[in-house]
Amino acid sequence: MLLLQQIINGVMLGSSYSLIAIGYTLVFGVLHLIHLAHGEVFMVGAFVALQVVLLMGGGVGVAIPAAAVASAVLGVLIYLAAVKPIMARKGHFLAPMISTIGVGLVLQELATRMFGGEQVGFPVQMESHVWHLGGLTITSVQVVILAVSLGLMLALHLFVTLTRVGMAMRATAESMVISHTLGIRSDRIIILTFAIASALAGVAGVLVGMSFNSISPYMGVDMGIKGLAAMLLGGLGNVYGAMIGGLVIGIVEVISVGYLSSSYRDAFAFFVIIAVLLFRPRGIFGSTAHVEG
Repeated sequence: MLLLQQIINGVMLGSSYSLIAIGYTLVFGVLHLIHLAHGEVFMVGAFVALQVVLLMGGGVGVAIPAAAVASAVLGVLIYLAAVKPIMARKGHFLAPMISTIGVGLVLQELATRMFGGEQVGFPVQMESHVWHLGGLTITSVQVVILAVSLGLMLALHLFVTLTRVGMAMRATAESMVISHTLGIRSDRIIILTFAIASALAGVAGVLVGMSFNSISPYMGVDMGIKGLAAMLLGGLGNVYGAMIGGLVIGIVEVISVGYLSSSYRDAFAFFVIIAVLLFRPRGIFGSTAHVEG
């Protein structure tokens, strides 16, 4: 029963990691870029949600849309200010990725100055209720996390596979040149990709903040690494692989805490990254470097 409880907890947490990993995957699939400020976008989403809840009241229904919109806008600004101009210069291929590192540090410093460096929690109205089902314990926060995460994953799947814009996104990921010749406005697709990826990260920031009831300006570093590990585990550019990878990371992390020690929690993300790079560099699903739908 204890193992089943740990698996349930891991799935709930891992679904949030999946949202972060999907954001990495979308950007990488379209631009072949590891967006290393993605964790800080996640962090900003959590703080925006907290400030909106404190100012306006309300709960999840207010926090999640606010985080999604603010993070989407931030993601587009990052692309326009720190990625697009550098890529246009056609310099070293690592230059845009290094630029995102700088953006992440700036966002972290700004958040520290605005909100302080201490951990803070969401207000009382967002605390969870607990249900006991036999020997299992499930909280309302866990249910919300799973429902929102799965709902967004399903919506993204339908968007990518069934809509014209989603198909244009997949075509752009396959070949920017060919998509341009087909009349697809690649730059608009890239902007949309950054917006969607960043919105998912912002929502994940709220969900993780609710799960741990704690957010800080430094939370983006750890969560960004776990999202990156989930993306590598699932396969670069594979959206469904990112979903599965996040769930695996969450389950393994929770089980390690339950049976070993909480000090090993973050180490498993690094272990997964190293193991995947050593034994299966293309991930479990062996994807190619494009968005697969």
